[in-house]
Amino acid sequence: MAQKSSVVTRPEKKIEISLPAKVILFNDDYHTFEEVIAQIIKAIHCPREQAEAITWEAHTKGRAIVTSGELEECLRVSKVLEEIKLQTQIEI
Repeated sequence: MAQKSSVVTRPEKKIEISLPAKVILFNDDYHTFEEVIAQIIKAIHCPREQAEAITWEAHTKGRAIVTSGELEECLRVSKVLEEIKLQTQIEI
């Protein structure tokens, strides 16, 4: 008598790899410090001191990292910053 063999299958797991991304803010000559600080606070909900530091770094170095993390969140932050025509870039 032949023995029946059985095959056990496992449901495939969906593995999502989330690449770290970062939002870069570039310096410009069109916005005041106050406008940039206010928009950073709106975008990342940070203390004023942190927004001031980011603004100052963008001003003195030409660019600054506003935030880093999941791409979806970086896209959201970039969109908020661009509401007032700040120039941003997302790096992955």
